Amino acid sequence: MAEYNPLPLLLVSEQLAKLPGIGMKTAGRLAYHMLNMPEEEVAHFATTILEARRSVKFCKTCQNFTEQEECSICGDEQRDHKVICVVEAPKDVSAFERAGGFDGVYHVLHGLLSPADGITPNDIRIKELMARLSGDVDEVIMATNPTIEGETTASYISRLIKPLGIKVTRLAYGLPAGSSLEYADEVTLQRALENRNEL
Repeated sequence: MAEYNPLPLLLVSEQLAKLPGIGMKTAGRLAYHMLNMPEEEVAHFATTILEARRSVKFCKTCQNFTEQEECSICGDEQRDHKVICVVEAPKDVSAFERAGGFDGVYHVLHGLLSPADGITPNDIRIKELMARLSGDVDEVIMATNPTIEGETTASYISRLIKPLGIKVTRLAYGLPAGSSLEYADEVTLQRALENRNEL
């Protein structure tokens, strides 16, 4: 944003631009919008964010966001607690739950290993996962994204778990439903071939 804008507007824009997926142009539009809102709406907006930040904590079991000591998924006795799906972030739990079909429980890492960014095993929730595996667990599903960091994290964690005699699986990757082969990249096609199923 240019220097002709008032400093408070620039400061709001800079804060909004820290959010993922928000560039300076979008941040500027949001800042203009907020400064045009009635003051009581802005106050309510800010209070809601602060209250959420103060009241939401990590589940003592799976590390997902919750308002209680334990989240509703971990507290549900109908779920299969012997199958743990390991994900990168709380939003991934939401994606699985929206999709339906999984009746196990989760473990949220809150990040992925990335030596280039200085993110080591001590920076994500691997220790908490390993502590859970001393109980009655049959399978750990590695559901990290198919990126270099996701693959590195999945590989690292599976090497820690395999000596415990617990089955470690990885999500299958391949062609999305309804897509066309001609538009698939080489890696996606290779994964689709590797993860093919018998009909």
